[in-house]
Amino acid sequence: MSSSGAKWFILTVLFALLLSSLSCGHEQQLVSISVQPATENFGASNIPVSEDAGLNVQLKALGSYIHPPVTKDITDQVTWDSNTPDMVTVNSTGLITATGKECGNALISATVQTNHSAGNISSSGAIVTGFMTANVICFSSSGSQPAVTVNFAGTGSGIIASSPLGLSCAGTCSTTFAGGGMVTLRATPNGSTFGGWSGCDSFSESGRACTVDSAKARTLTVTFN
Repeated sequence: MSSSGAKWFILTVLFALLLSSLSCGHEQQLVSISVQPATENFGASNIPVSEDAGLNVQLKALGSYIHPPVTKDITDQVTWDSNTPDMVTVNSTGLITATGKECGNALISATVQTNHSAGNISSSGAIVTGFMTANVICFSSSGSQPAVTVNFAGTGSGIIASSPLGLSCAGTCSTTFAGGGMVTLRATPNGSTFGGWSGCDSFSESGRACTVDSAKARTLTVTFN
């Protein structure tokens, strides 16, 4: 091999080693989780909520990684949780089940908590969470009832939850509240900034809490940037 050929070979090997070392430092870092389906409905307005007990659906968690970009099924690696277990439960494998006790929306989360990439390399973003919304449709013996609907706007993400229970979601959702009355919705950003509410009757908690009268149909918008 000529001296110029040998030099070229050495440079090629060094360049390959450099790329390999850079790649290893960023191996398979999880950046986001999507849950499928994103929404699921249980029951109907002409069926008593108690009859929904036992209805279930299997969820799937898909993890998006970088270095290199790839999507993997991580259903058995995430921690599943329901923020309204009296309405919808979720087990360790991602099976959601309606309890037949409450109606409205439940927010189901899939979370991975790790300080390392798939290659055991230290990485930032230790907690990554994805969400889906389970809707248990409220029974109405007298026909349709007025609904409270929340639309999401802005470039960020977040979740909302109501008091009393009924609305809880990370994307557009809607439900009815038996007997009407005042409902307070609280907004929590998820890695973004709260931008405000519109369509509310009153505000509290520095504007993050929105109160409305659910006795009539309402459409609200929450913004996360």
